[in-house]
Amino acid sequence: MFSKQLSMYNEWAPVFLRLILGIAFIAHGWSKWQNIDGVIGFFGSLGIPASFAYIVAFVELVGGIAILLGIFTRYAAALIAIVMAVATILVKSKAGFIAKSGCGAELDLAFLAIAIVLVILGPGKMSLEKALFKREV
Repeated sequence: MFSKQLSMYNEWAPVFLRLILGIAFIAHGWSKWQNIDGVIGFFGSLGIPASFAYIVAFVELVGGIAILLGIFTRYAAALIAIVMAVATILVKSKAGFIAKSGCGAELDLAFLAIAIVLVILGPGKMSLEKALFKREV
């Protein structure tokens, strides 16, 4: 019974996921741009070329904005999923699932899961994509 009542809101679920992921990645991307030299140094310590610091900062900031607004959601979420998968493998997996320092893989994996769900479901009912392109998303 309870699930039947909630099922009428199924198309709203992606909107809530977009709000969380979008806001989080706008904040992360903005933070990276504010300290791009530090990000370049950190990436360098991992053997990652400096250009990737700019790419990741761009994907996080612009992808976060796109996801929040619900435009090109699947593409932005796919790029963020790639960023989160790489971050989890290269950085967070060494710390463990829940690290004593508080920087474990659990949050990155949650963001990865949300991004994958948005790739599958799309932006949902309230999105610029739906409003601008007049199509079901």
